[in-house]
Amino acid sequence: MPLIVDLDGTLCRTDTLHEGLLSLAAQRPAALWRLSGAVRHGKAAFKQRVTSQAILDPRFLPYDAAVLDLVAAARAEGRQVALVSAADHRQVEAIATHLGLFDLAIGTGGPGTDQNLRGQAKADYLVARFGESGFDYLGDSAADLPVWKAARQAYGVRVSPSVQRRAAANGVDLNRIDGREGLPFRALIRACRPHQWAKNLLILVPVLASQDLGGLPAALLAMLCFSLTASAIYIVNDLLDLPSDRAHPRKRNRPFAAGRASPVQGLAVAAVLLVLSILLAALFLPTGFLWILLLYLATTSLYSLSLKRKMMADVIALAILYTLRIVAGSAATGIVLSPWLLVFSMFLFFALATIKRQAELEDLASRGGERTAGRNLLVGDLPIYQAMSISAAQAAVLVFALYSQDAEVQPHFGIPDLLLLICPVLMLWIGRMQLMTRRGFMTDDPIVFTLRDRVSLLCGLLMLVIFLVAAVGG
Repeated sequence: MPLIVDLDGTLCRTDTLHEGLLSLAAQRPAALWRLSGAVRHGKAAFKQRVTSQAILDPRFLPYDAAVLDLVAAARAEGRQVALVSAADHRQVEAIATHLGLFDLAIGTGGPGTDQNLRGQAKADYLVARFGESGFDYLGDSAADLPVWKAARQAYGVRVSPSVQRRAAANGVDLNRIDGREGLPFRALIRACRPHQWAKNLLILVPVLASQDLGGLPAALLAMLCFSLTASAIYIVNDLLDLPSDRAHPRKRNRPFAAGRASPVQGLAVAAVLLVLSILLAALFLPTGFLWILLLYLATTSLYSLSLKRKMMADVIALAILYTLRIVAGSAATGIVLSPWLLVFSMFLFFALATIKRQAELEDLASRGGERTAGRNLLVGDLPIYQAMSISAAQAAVLVFALYSQDAEVQPHFGIPDLLLLICPVLMLWIGRMQLMTRRGFMTDDPIVFTLRDRVSLLCGLLMLVIFLVAAVGG
């Protein structure tokens, strides 16, 4: 009795067509426009066009362990095992060849399949080949109902409660090989990276620098808008980075790379967050802030699609994105910032951006690699990034010292010269960050590292205390 296994959502915890489109969007966005003409020729022709330009690497796809165990058990019993999917035949063959577990692999466009091999079309194909009730079938969605009805034994993996009810209503005795799995709320929340929202505390800098608490409500709402937008961008960025994330020792555990949430679910959440953010900004904050938010969105989108793969352009873009948060705080509250403060932020965040790249290269070197996946970074670039990080950090300290002595800044402080004490603390913190990076202790994000590092938090607290004492004065 043959065992027939579906691919998308069953053997593989994702949809290969959706990921193929995302791969094109990340590498060749212009190719998406050329695909529009294939839609009117039917879904089978569309899948063939997508696969002709983007076949996913089967080595890094998120396979379901329970399905692989079922396939192995069937092979141990001497049963024929086939991979039959609505995905394009070339993609199905590539996966079957890589796994080496299937006696037969058939997809849309394969031998004897001139239509989209899904639903009733798949059921008809399998009945014609194996006979009515002449096979067992493992699927995952409502589209598999006609196939389950035609099979001798129906198996389901990650089947939603609604699909299970529909199967029972159609007389299908569905055997689940896994626990019940609903919407992946926890995975989607993790994909939003709420811990990264701490970066948006930079929006409060204008309120702190001017000591004008009247702008605090607007600044807090601006923080919320930026946090929602940032989460939407993180999701899109993760979806566009799927191939390189899966090849990375830590990033492969991210929700979309690991298949714990689907690309469609991620895009839906990102769209909701983005719409909510823009509505809040348009209704309750000044128009200038809305334009800054849209500029932030455009810059992050450009970064995700192109700039992060361009050497130097990536770290400059990161520094600009951090500085835009401070500018957004000014636009939301109407507080005018000192030019010295903006220059200081650019140098400081450029230093942190180069530390981020330095950490990636240190990690790559420790694993014996030479080039990062998906980015134009070489291990040999490490000394250059170290030099740029050190010089930018020292420039930031110098600019802050000049800021503290500015004639327009000093009247806002009771003891303005006390601000100079922040400079040695800054040097301690940034110097320690560079040393921790060189020793391989830095995480993928220096801001997140700072929020989890006790010494960094103490430095931040000390600088805040010095600032407040300088503001209050005697």
